[in-house]
Amino acid sequence: MDEYRIEELAREAGVPVRTLRYYQERRLLPPPRRQGRVGWYSGAHLERLRLITRLLERGYRLDGIEELLAAADEGREVTELLGLAAAAGEPWAEGRPAALTAGELDELLGGQLDPELLAEAVELGYIRVEGERYVISSARLLEATVELVRAGIPLRSVLAVSWELEAAFDRMAFAVFQLARTHLVDSEDVAETVDRLRPVVRAVADEHFGRAMDRRIRAELDRWSGSE
Repeated sequence: MDEYRIEELAREAGVPVRTLRYYQERRLLPPPRRQGRVGWYSGAHLERLRLITRLLERGYRLDGIEELLAAADEGREVTELLGLAAAAGEPWAEGRPAALTAGELDELLGGQLDPELLAEAVELGYIRVEGERYVISSARLLEATVELVRAGIPLRSVLAVSWELEAAFDRMAFAVFQLARTHLVDSEDVAETVDRLRPVVRAVADEHFGRAMDRRIRAELDRWSGSE
């Protein structure tokens, strides 16, 4: 196994020595093997440094990375936890954000965005208020909401259903994660495996929702026919 002095490790990882020392102070890196006054770092140190760099590039804060690494060091397999964290670095949600003024958003939603519904949308994570601007987390969800409102469905009802959908998909995500946690933790590259299965999971979710809609439509048709 390759070993590095601190300057060599910093050069291989592409970070300044002072950054490497700072990570050590925050216990993001385990201590090196000591031989006299020289500290020797292994390939595992290099991999962890590269992972920290990737997670920072993907928007993780050092506090979050610190908690993640601490949890790994307390018992969970490092490769499992960090592999899944790396996979999470690429969002599954495809929605791009959009920024609008309060007036523009209210006009799109037919004047229905009162303070109560705004607070509800913020709690759902759909909207973030930044001064005079409203930042929408997903332009795609906004477009769908606008179409539903224009079709005659009140915004209040759309948000009520959104809570149910969030809960339902949370349950589905938990089930999929449990599958990955149980059966993929021994993969050589968990992040690569999860990324490869991403379109499969999406296809399964889409097919199951389609089947559920087919069942619901048939049930409603049967109920409607039986009432005549």
